[in-house]
Amino acid sequence: MARVSESVSNATRVVYRERQWVPWSWWIFGALIVALLTGQLAHNRSEIWLWAPGIILTGTAVWVLLSLSGTVISVEQDEEGVRWLHAGDAMLPDDAISRTLAVPASAKRNAMGRQLDPAAFVVSHGWVPEMAMFVLDDPEDPTPYWLIGSKDPEALIAAFLPERHGHDTD
Repeated sequence: MARVSESVSNATRVVYRERQWVPWSWWIFGALIVALLTGQLAHNRSEIWLWAPGIILTGTAVWVLLSLSGTVISVEQDEEGVRWLHAGDAMLPDDAISRTLAVPASAKRNAMGRQLDPAAFVVSHGWVPEMAMFVLDDPEDPTPYWLIGSKDPEALIAAFLPERHGHDTD
């Protein structure tokens, strides 16, 4: 969920942060798969065939689900007052934005389909239903916009561009 924090260091303040965890149903499904595979491997065998695959498969399932949950979206403000959008390893300053748009779940399919510009920067997961679009205002950059999956795109936009939230600028 989104979280407001005081500071990361003296120079940088975290304004918004969300980690995009996989749904709980995936963890339950993973546990069922581990139990099924462990049971198959241990059937009519010694006890080591129950414990060894159980430990290995559980570790693998947890590693895969945590890896899928590794995307962090954050907004930080530096000592000069510039806000930076972090999406994974990529960073975007607030002064590079001309317009923003919250993309509701009902429009995500269109935004990610034929209307998607191949040069756009996209961070999206199937379990994150909504997105925030940040249209860039940089003629030197071939990227026309950023399309970022977010649990609360309005809060992300408001944290990144508080003075322009709710208003398009040209």
